[in-house]
Amino acid sequence: MSSKSVIRVDKLGKRYEIYAQPKDRLKQMVVPRLKRMVGMHPPEYFREFWALRGVSFDVQQGETVAIIGQNGSGKSTLLQLVCGTLFPTSGEVSVSGRIAALLELGAGFNPEFTGEENVYLSGLLYGIEQDELAKRFDSIVAFAEIGDFINQPVKTYSSGMYVRLAFAIAAHVDADVLVVDEALSVGDVRFTQKCMRFLREFQKTGTLLFVSHDVGAVTSLCSRAIWLDHGELKMDGNAKETVEAYLAEQHALDRGALGVSVKVGAAKQRKPRKKTELDVVDARWEKLRAQGGGTQIEVFEFDPEQADSEFGARGASIVDAVLVDEHGEQLKLVHGGELVELRITAELHAALDGLIFGFYLKDRLGQRLFGDNTFLATLEDALSGEAGKRYRASFLFRMPTLPVGAYSVDAAVASGTQQDHTQQHWVHDALTLRAVDSSMRHGLVGIPMLDIAISEEE
Repeated sequence: MSSKSVIRVDKLGKRYEIYAQPKDRLKQMVVPRLKRMVGMHPPEYFREFWALRGVSFDVQQGETVAIIGQNGSGKSTLLQLVCGTLFPTSGEVSVSGRIAALLELGAGFNPEFTGEENVYLSGLLYGIEQDELAKRFDSIVAFAEIGDFINQPVKTYSSGMYVRLAFAIAAHVDADVLVVDEALSVGDVRFTQKCMRFLREFQKTGTLLFVSHDVGAVTSLCSRAIWLDHGELKMDGNAKETVEAYLAEQHALDRGALGVSVKVGAAKQRKPRKKTELDVVDARWEKLRAQGGGTQIEVFEFDPEQADSEFGARGASIVDAVLVDEHGEQLKLVHGGELVELRITAELHAALDGLIFGFYLKDRLGQRLFGDNTFLATLEDALSGEAGKRYRASFLFRMPTLPVGAYSVDAAVASGTQQDHTQQHWVHDALTLRAVDSSMRHGLVGIPMLDIAISEEE
């Protein structure tokens, strides 16, 4: 990544004038002028609404940055200002190089034109010569996968077809900066994956500004995230940390609407269990271990004093999270394929009905690889907890094969039901793990195979 700024936003603001009725707009055009002519203070017949106010940040060449926030927080307005389709009320924004944008559905398309005509129209607006567009036309149509609809007016297109054509054009204009506003939320899974592959390839040479409510896509694609709240910049930093802070506040707001107070911020021997009939063992893992290979994962202890990212109503507190082997011994090193048990212990500060414990295993980008909770296991006999007592949940599973890298476990305790619950305490990165050696080279997690064979067909 270069240190050159390709997008510079300095104290950017966008104000709209909101009129209660149409005649107030006419008054605002005439009366203030007359008042100023006679030396009087001009009245205002509108109320101000600042979609953005005082936003500043730089995006470096080659960087991938996400813009997150609730609906109405100013994300789309910011992108339109960056792309030049809106003009700021205050502040400045500058962009270096050619910028391609996927904003509102079909933005830049003439609905009466055919798909082919819109390809040439959009390409010319991006500064591509007509002869060059003709050379790229077949590739654009192939990428869009809309068939004969390329010869139909785009007003007849479905929302998915709009996105397909818009993305195909943006992928063929040799942009230096690509701006994407929720475009991947429309369309089928196969095309979405195709777009994600293009974006990952684009990241190698270009700069990406990305808006999405899909936090998995944010943490997967982006190294940095900017959180907008009511038009103001609330947080700008590491994508994983920013997303976690955003999700914690959203949970607090959701529960606050129901009258539940949730705080967000920092705070300070069983019998061995054997494999069950449903257990799956991959014979290859034992062979790899016998040869000194396989996946080796270091496990670091839970430290409640180091819990610097947590939230919850605090009717309960997680006091311990530990990974043990099938004999109940705490693990410092675990191998892929090994039978392990995750134990989460919570102390209740108030009587709670319907205790639910849960966890997620995440990679270094914050992507949730897998997880589970106790709700279904206790569905027929929901547990009610007493204040002052401690309760422990256990999850028995085989540790999957993981690529080399850093991982963490989120631990949580809630009360209620799967559909309507209150997070009492959620601890991000309660346990940290590091895969130091792995037989796995591709993918996110490796799962056991029941059987693998090669045979010659007759």
